[in-house]
Amino acid sequence: MGKHVIVGAGQVGGGLAETLAERGHEVTLVTRSGSGPERPGISRVAADAADVAVMRRVTEGADVLYNCMNPRYHRWPIDWPPVAASLLAAAESSGAVLVTLGCLYGYGPVDGPMTEDLPLAATGTKGRVRARMWEEMRAAHEAGRVRATEVRASDYYGPRSSDQSYLGPRLLEPLFAGKTGLVLSDPDIPHSYTYLPDVVRALAAAAEEERAWGRPWHVPTAPPFTIREYAVRVCEAAGLPAPRLRRLPSWALKAAGLGSPFLRELGETRYQFDRPYVLDSAASQAVLGFTPTPVEDAVKETVVWWRGRTGLGRAAVVSPA
Repeated sequence: MGKHVIVGAGQVGGGLAETLAERGHEVTLVTRSGSGPERPGISRVAADAADVAVMRRVTEGADVLYNCMNPRYHRWPIDWPPVAASLLAAAESSGAVLVTLGCLYGYGPVDGPMTEDLPLAATGTKGRVRARMWEEMRAAHEAGRVRATEVRASDYYGPRSSDQSYLGPRLLEPLFAGKTGLVLSDPDIPHSYTYLPDVVRALAAAAEEERAWGRPWHVPTAPPFTIREYAVRVCEAAGLPAPRLRRLPSWALKAAGLGSPFLRELGETRYQFDRPYVLDSAASQAVLGFTPTPVEDAVKETVVWWRGRTGLGRAAVVSPA
């Protein structure tokens, strides 16, 4: 078994740490506060990932270094560059494979399905930050300094989804309480959503598969669906009444952004929800070795997780058709 270092213990990093520990790996989880799952096989370290000297010590003898960190939206231009440089330096000194959790922002607005060979043509601040991170990793890989790959996902859903998720607690809590769900965009536009357990599987697979190194990959992701379709599936699986949804008016979203940096930053990526947004993961499925979890199964697992988390909506779960 190997030594795996993970930076970030959020909705992806925490799940990845548990998965790798269950497989018998030695896992070191790095966060500023030293937080993360408490279980055998996981060592938690409180450290600043931007500190090169510290990360070199932490990754000494490591086989894989995963970047699962996610700074606050409004701090991406400030926080990402020093962290990315630090982890690149740590991977180079340790020889660990650098696996970075990425997103689709670097592509910018596109027409048609997104594939990994699209140019990184983003004009927004956050998209340019992520594009630069990958370009620096790729250059280091091509120069023979590191072995690196980036695994890109669309918006998350499923167990562990955070409050920032469009299909997370913000939507689920009112549905399970029998109330109207408030959505931030048109609930009838198809959108690719990536199941969180599949994100974890893709990161672990990319670390082990040499063919994955040196280029980016999309997390295997199911065909796109709408927020309304998802809400209907959740309520059917949970035995709840048909969902009621209400879209937050654009003026109200802008007003809310005055007091919320996260909501204010959504304006830059608004284009993702104004028209169909489709991720193509055919290439990665062949290399990473698995297909996306069917939406029906993902919904059922999400309902079970949500009930265990909150105790809301105690009707029997209906098996998906």
